[in-house]
This record gives sequence, structure tokens and C-alpha cells, in this order.
Amino acid sequence: MKTDIHPDYHLVIFNDLASGEKVLTRSTVTSERTMEWEDGNEYPVIDVEISSVSHPFYTGKQRIMDSAGRVERFNARFKGFGGKK
Repeated sequence: MKTDIHPDYHLVIFNDLASGEKVLTRSTVTSERTMEWEDGNEYPVIDVEISSVSHPFYTGKQRIMDSAGRVERFNARFKGFGGKK
């Protein structure tokens, strides 16, 4: 394996801004901002807007679209479009 071609792979904290959940994991991204973790060490912090903790697909809090209402709105919008002449 070649030396000095791989990015620095280190521990970072990902901070979910939507839920406040924090996850310590390894990554190549870095940040000037640091935070103290539960083990007493300081790690770079990366803020993310959404993660699996707050994403509707993973939390099961998805909005269910009213498909019948959507079809009715579509038909009302294009009611006279493409009619016979």
C-alpha cells in the first residue's frame, strides 16, 4: 500500500441539530470546533441538519399523503384541458 495518499481518518462527533443527538464515529471530515465527549476527550464536532435519529423515514413519523385528494385536485385543475373540439 502506498504511504501518504490516504486522508486522515479520525474520531469525530456528529451533532444532529434537529434532535440534539450526538454520535461519536470515525470520519475523514474535520472541524475547528471541538466538544468534550463522555470519555473526557475532546473531538471535532460536525453539525448535521438531519440524521437517522431525526429523519422521518427512520423515526416512522412520515406524513401520509391523501392520494384521493391529490387526484381530485389534479382533475379539477386540468378539467377542460385536451377536450374534444
